[in-house]
Amino acid sequence: MLRVIPAVPTMRVDACSVAAPGQPDNEDQTLQYGDLVAVLDGATAPAGFDTGCRHGPAWYVRRLTARLTLAAATAPADPLAALLAEAVRAVRGDHDGDCDLGHPGTPSSTVCLLRRTSGHLDYLVLCDSPLIVDVAGQVGVVADDRLAATMDRLWQREPPATDTRQEADYRRAVQWQRQHTNTPDGYWVAAADPAAADRALSGTLPLTGPGRVRRAALLTDGATRAVDLFGLVDWPGLLDLLATAGPAELIRRVRAAEAGGDSSAGGDGSAGGDGHGGSDSTVSPATVPGHKRHDDATAVFCLFDGG
Repeated sequence: MLRVIPAVPTMRVDACSVAAPGQPDNEDQTLQYGDLVAVLDGATAPAGFDTGCRHGPAWYVRRLTARLTLAAATAPADPLAALLAEAVRAVRGDHDGDCDLGHPGTPSSTVCLLRRTSGHLDYLVLCDSPLIVDVAGQVGVVADDRLAATMDRLWQREPPATDTRQEADYRRAVQWQRQHTNTPDGYWVAAADPAAADRALSGTLPLTGPGRVRRAALLTDGATRAVDLFGLVDWPGLLDLLATAGPAELIRRVRAAEAGGDSSAGGDGSAGGDGHGGSDSTVSPATVPGHKRHDDATAVFCLFDGG
């Protein structure tokens, strides 16, 4: 008897990563190596706070991306958490002896990984760079919200002095965040401890059959602003925008919204008519507590054909 082996869907990838306006370095990075794709977002070092390290977040995220690529080349079948742990361990060795890797402000990065295999997708999400997936027409979000939950506990326990949060509130928030970095009662991020990789959200999704993944997006929080800060689109609308206009157009609209302009102008004409709120934005990040006016923005869109 002949057995029909279903074809493995192809994966088409479109990516864009743009530094925040006026910033010399992009602290976001993308990775595509074979069937592995990723986005990483380095944590900006707050002004006036020591990090214990002479290297900045841009250096760290670039090294981590390079080490992830090497780990994937060396052991392509290893679990994603094992690849990330090996990459973090290797970057520890890339620091020189003057760096205090036990310092709570040591350079760190979020990580979102997606890997196509013979019939499924493996994913890993660590800290606030989410994965958006279209599974059989239903859009879902794999998001690690432990950082946000940690900071919410601070503000509930010690409310800010004003609605706009003054310098004292900002410094208190940074100190609180550092106290709870890579701790069981806080949040986890790729930094100097390889054990953080095992605390990531991970799983497997089908690539064949009626319940298969059709589209996916890996995003840094500079790109998720289109949904969670400005409300330009919802998550299904974001995937539709990426499919029709691409990641560069998504980021262009975020920049327009940050500047207070019309985020729906230009493009391929799909902005205002996609039914998901692609309209003028009157929200300025400068007026929203906890948000920078601009941020590095990165989006990777994956389309799976066949299956």
